[in-house]
Amino acid sequence: MRAIGLMCLACALFACLDTTAKYLAVVAELPMGQIVWMRYLGQFLGMVLAFGLLAVPRLLRTQKLKAQIVRSFLLLTSTACNFLALRHLRLDQTTTIGFLTPLTVAVLAGPILGEWIGWRRAVAIVVGFSGVVIALRPGFGEIHPAFLFAFASMVSYAFFSLLTRHLAPYDSAEVTLFYSLLAGTFLAAPFALVQWVWPDGALGWALLISTGFYGGLGHYLFILAHRYAPASTVVPFIYITLITHSAGGYLVFGQLPDRWTLMGAATVVLSGLYLLHRERLTARAAAVEITAKATPNR
Repeated sequence: MRAIGLMCLACALFACLDTTAKYLAVVAELPMGQIVWMRYLGQFLGMVLAFGLLAVPRLLRTQKLKAQIVRSFLLLTSTACNFLALRHLRLDQTTTIGFLTPLTVAVLAGPILGEWIGWRRAVAIVVGFSGVVIALRPGFGEIHPAFLFAFASMVSYAFFSLLTRHLAPYDSAEVTLFYSLLAGTFLAAPFALVQWVWPDGALGWALLISTGFYGGLGHYLFILAHRYAPASTVVPFIYITLITHSAGGYLVFGQLPDRWTLMGAATVVLSGLYLLHRERLTARAAAVEITAKATPNR
């Protein structure tokens, strides 16, 4: 229950992050580069304060430097594309496309990690992608180009997740979390400073700084949830982001998901849950096989 609570709280913080980013871009009319940079700078400074300046050399020690750098680039790309999509799309729309991440990871895990899927999971993935087709309804209405940014964000995050799994046996969670901030903190800085617009009053500054707080604390609670329970227990609760993001869209912008988005999201969620169920069965069968091999014959 503690892990589930932490996961739900992390999802709520991610909703606050996306809602705040959309508000700063659409209502406050701040440049996107500035919003992206402050999101990473705030979390970077928060980690330095939490661990201490003397801990930075330890956080930079990695066994997979190239993989960590690529992973950091992927997270920056995902965040930037997501914020660009949020400028024009509803929060529930970007969330629905984001639900494709675990399905995309399952497809890419075969050629990249050697974790090939069976036909049942392949069917679930096809059904999941059809859910996004339901939500977008191509041919029945105008599809905003911003959906391309949402898809690019999802694909970048899928590769980011694969690299996270690859790095888990080599580096600690703190090192991987610290490296994930470097590209956004330092590479986004020139774009932010060139485009810089001073926020309007204390509220503008508070909202801008809060993006780093929401992102940093959300990712920390996400990692903490996985320490208290296995992924198969906590991952399904990621789908409550449809509720949290829809609530943020309604409370701040007066936007509600339409029936097509809800139908498409439901299809993607059910496909993702089935995929998780199949992975759990596979892991259980593997554990039984290992136990049987380890048990001596009598």
